Amino acid sequence: MTDGSLLEFEHVDKYFGDTHVLKDVSLDIANGEVCVVVGPSGSGKSTLLRCANRLEEIQAGEIRLDDRSISDPGADINRLRQRIGMVFQSFNLFPHKTALENVTLAPRKVRGVDDDTARERGVDLLAEVGLSDQAASYPSQLSGGQQQRVAIARALAMDPRVMLFDEVTSALDPELVGEVLGVMRSLADDGMTMMVVTHEMGFAREVADRVVLMDEGRIVETGAPTPFFERPDTDRGAQFLSKLF
Repeated sequence: MTDGSLLEFEHVDKYFGDTHVLKDVSLDIANGEVCVVVGPSGSGKSTLLRCANRLEEIQAGEIRLDDRSISDPGADINRLRQRIGMVFQSFNLFPHKTALENVTLAPRKVRGVDDDTARERGVDLLAEVGLSDQAASYPSQLSGGQQQRVAIARALAMDPRVMLFDEVTSALDPELVGEVLGVMRSLADDGMTMMVVTHEMGFAREVADRVVLMDEGRIVETGAPTPFFERPDTDRGAQFLSKLF
C-alpha cells in the first residue's frame, strides 16, 4: 500500500425512498490499497460500491476520485466510469461476442483505440487472467469462473485507477471461486487499488490491507486484517465474526 488517498467518501448519506441505506459514511482508500468491505446482508456494502461510480446517487456528502468530485451533478459520468472499473456478481458479458471481443469493445468504442492496439491489449489481458486459450470462445462456452475472469479483463482494458468488486464470487460454484480470487490476488500483488465487497473471509484475511465492517448503513469497525479477525475492537465485530467461524 502506498500513501495518498485515491478514493474518498465523506459523510455520505443514501436513501431509497424513506429507507436510510448509508448513514454518514466516511472512508478514504489509499492509492494501491486493497480495502475489503464485509458485513451482514443489507448493511449497505454493495450500495456504497455502486455510489462510487454513480450507479446510485447520494443525497448528502461527497465522493472524490483523485481529489475530483464524483458526486457533483456536473461531473462527466462517462469519463468518470472510464477511471473506475467495476465487476459485478453477474457477469454481464455480451453473449453474441467472443471473450476477446468483450474485452476490446469498450476501448475501441469509448476511447477510440484502434483495432490492432485494442486486440493486442485484449490478448495480453486474457493471458493475465489465465484465458489465453479462450479468446475465440463465446460466453455460453465458458464456465462461470471463466466468464467472471473475462469480466475482470474487460474492466482492466480501460486502465482504471481503481477496481470495484461486488460479490464477484457469490454466483459461482464453490470449485470455481478459487480461480477468480486468484486473479484478484494477482491484481493486488501488482499494486491495483481495489475496493472489494465479499463474503470470502479467507480472501479478506490474506489479501486485504484493511477490512471495513458495515452494519445498518454505517461503518462500525475498520482495521488491518489480523487484529480485526483475532481481536475485533467492537462488540458488533465480535458478534459478526462469531457467526462465521
